[in-house]
Amino acid sequence: MIEIRFHGRGGQGAAIASSIIADAIFRMGKEVQSFPMFGVERRGAPVASFIRIDDKRIYVRCEVYEPDHVVVLDPTLIQAVDVTSGLKPGGILLVNSDLKAEQLGIKGNYKVLTFDGNSVAVEFGLGSKAQPIANTVMIGAFAKAFGQLDMNLLYDCIMESFPPYLAKKNADAAKKAFELAPSAN
Repeated sequence: MIEIRFHGRGGQGAAIASSIIADAIFRMGKEVQSFPMFGVERRGAPVASFIRIDDKRIYVRCEVYEPDHVVVLDPTLIQAVDVTSGLKPGGILLVNSDLKAEQLGIKGNYKVLTFDGNSVAVEFGLGSKAQPIANTVMIGAFAKAFGQLDMNLLYDCIMESFPPYLAKKNADAAKKAFELAPSAN
């Protein structure tokens, strides 16, 4: 089983990102779970979202405590939440940041990758300059880093997940991120 945890802030779309990835995984013929963890948090409060992927039925029904991979939508969460908690050795930690991985000061037995999803989000008009919404951008970056997701399938899932006036720019932003993002290999 592969387990993935997204960290974001309320309003950044961590739950939507997880749901879109889960949709693509399901269409690939895998068993999948996707669910957020939040309560009455306000916009901007830390939230998490989880994905499980397996070839057989998934019976586990709790949050992901030992993820294989982690995606961080907001780099300020690194100081607020232990985003690497339980991250398995050899896993991927993908952070939406314009800094280089070594500048984040995160050490561990996993691959730390950064991708400036905010600049791509701003380029495609997702959110605003002050508050870009980079969830779909980071889906594309994660697909590249993870190496097991078909970007064309993700593109279709994004197109079907948003209203027409938002769908194409979200899908195109994810595709651009996929082209620009670093690979974990």
